[in-house]
Amino acid sequence: MIEVIEVTKRYRLGRMEVAALRGVTLEVSPGERLTIQGPSGSGKSTLLNMIGLLDLPTSGEIRIQGKETRKLSELERSRLRNRLVGFVFQRFNLIPYLSAWENVALPGEYAGIRRRERRARALKLLKSVGLAERASHLPAELSGGEEQRVAIARALFMRPALVLADEPTGNLDTEAGRRVVSLLRGINAQGAAVVVVTHNPEVGAIGTRTLYLKDGRLHLPLE
Repeated sequence: MIEVIEVTKRYRLGRMEVAALRGVTLEVSPGERLTIQGPSGSGKSTLLNMIGLLDLPTSGEIRIQGKETRKLSELERSRLRNRLVGFVFQRFNLIPYLSAWENVALPGEYAGIRRRERRARALKLLKSVGLAERASHLPAELSGGEEQRVAIARALFMRPALVLADEPTGNLDTEAGRRVVSLLRGINAQGAAVVVVTHNPEVGAIGTRTLYLKDGRLHLPLE
């Protein structure tokens, strides 16, 4: 499904150039559950942004379902991302003035889905993550664990083939974190490929395959 081929990413910080990724190559298969581990600053989030088409590599190629994404326009990349990829971020990224169901339904608005259908689908997803009774609450009225479950429901709204999770339990207590991990397993069981970036070995254990990133380079899988 995903091919990352010799990808590098360099940033300019004043007069300095920082290499976030250094020749990373990997593949993600349909229905796979992959975890990418490594210390803070190793390039994990940068790699996830490359895979999810939120950013472009300095060099190298990323192919999604055989498409060379560097040749796509920004609009084409955006449409491909909205159709195929669901994101779960560490900081939730919920819109504070929208209710839980409106946050979940937001990808459908971008896709031109009618409001009635968006709401029905969003309510069904909130029920699936145990938040049916919180559908009309604003993010400020939810706990951290509830906000993350709303974010997961939003990631699933377009029925993506690939779900990318960036430190999905980083801001949660132990119990809320376990529930999020269980939800990610459930997403994978329904057929979506799941890629989880984490520095937490406990979260990393959900992967059927684990890769290790250090100083922007991919190393052998952990034993």
